[in-house]
Amino acid sequence: MFDDTYKTIKASTEGIYKEKGSKFLAFAIPVTTETEIKGHVEKIKKEYYDARHHCYAYILGHDKAAYRVNDDGEPSGTAGRPIHGQLLSKDLTNVLVIVVRYFGGIKLGVSGLINAYKAATKDALDNAEIIEKTVNEIYRVEFEYPLMNDVMRLLKDEGLEQFNQRFELNCSLDFSVRKSKSLRVTEAFSKIRGVTLSFVRME
Repeated sequence: MFDDTYKTIKASTEGIYKEKGSKFLAFAIPVTTETEIKGHVEKIKKEYYDARHHCYAYILGHDKAAYRVNDDGEPSGTAGRPIHGQLLSKDLTNVLVIVVRYFGGIKLGVSGLINAYKAATKDALDNAEIIEKTVNEIYRVEFEYPLMNDVMRLLKDEGLEQFNQRFELNCSLDFSVRKSKSLRVTEAFSKIRGVTLSFVRME
């Protein structure tokens, strides 16, 4: 059975960790696209332009298929990977964590850096409200005006969220359905003669 839920964070949060004069500021941000991520990274770099490093990791997609780690000049594997590890340990997706480091003059060594990036990330994620979301499929349904009542009754019976409505002689609308219900709903639509159903995307 496909698991049609995933965990993410409700809103952006911050965390901090200090070690031997170095300060690590962590920012956990809910995201859904790589374009969004790029914007957040650029914004933090601009805001904390005087910091030595801006390291980050993210996981995207309900199946956690897309992820990236970035050490931004720290020794390989000491920053992005421990940040990513904390996201995995909390089973989160659609989350970006950026950790900004102000260097305090004393080197922390490899294990010290790994621990610092891990601790700062953990603090930010511990401050976050973790929520569970469902994996939904978006469909477009197209039909002629006389079929409006049949289509609307089915949407209402299934409690489906609808948007992008266009009601003219030829009508269309998009609706969102939880993945575990999608087969039943698409079969029900296929029984209404004259209705065309097309898959748009998953979210």
